[in-house]
Amino acid sequence: MRVVSLVPSLTEAVARTLPGVLAGATDWCTRPTDLDVPRIGGTKNPDVPAIVALRPDLVVANEEENRAPDLAALRAAGTEVLLTEVRTLPQAVTELDRVLRACGAPSRPRWLDEAEAAWTALAAPARRVRAVVPVWRRPWMVVGRDTFAGDLLARLGVDNVYADHAERYPRVPLGELDAVDKDVVVLPDEPYRFTAADGPEAFTAPSALVSGRHLTWYGPSLGRAPEVLGRALREPVRRGDG
Repeated sequence: MRVVSLVPSLTEAVARTLPGVLAGATDWCTRPTDLDVPRIGGTKNPDVPAIVALRPDLVVANEEENRAPDLAALRAAGTEVLLTEVRTLPQAVTELDRVLRACGAPSRPRWLDEAEAAWTALAAPARRVRAVVPVWRRPWMVVGRDTFAGDLLARLGVDNVYADHAERYPRVPLGELDAVDKDVVVLPDEPYRFTAADGPEAFTAPSALVSGRHLTWYGPSLGRAPEVLGRALREPVRRGDG
């Protein structure tokens, strides 16, 4: 079996479960750190001819991460594409199982069972907080409706202020983000690398600097995500702390 992955989360999941199956991955596929396969461009601009030249049995992709025209071009070239949709934790578990079985796994891997159990065992939050969740600046963009990150945060007691927005990743002026009623600003370190010196200074509310991998990836990182995110949410920083 030869698989090309166009999604960092799926790359990590396939590499951990089925070593040697991956025949190619994107430039953004940084896990596992020792992954040694041909790189075929970015998630939004993959090199379609290079992927076809690798002669994969399957390309795994995601409806949010990847562009429909690229996937259509791969299919037109005779390459099988498995397209996933992941907007909730249960969807992530189901889709990971589907992808791994399509890649040759005989059964659901133990790490996926453990990840699901870690979230199932999560205690009900003692209190809920309201948050805005920027994912980019210049321009400012935030997590809106129907997102995987929003679902994970809700399970941790964090209610996204923009969860009912018409767009999934709306652009919102900084003045509105700072003025809207909220308890905390959740700042992940990807896709934009928010740090203590770049992000919290823009807001009067305290900011929680969180691991973007544990908030937005839906591979093996899911197992530690409740612990990692929970700790970060309990340790917000305030403007000027950095």
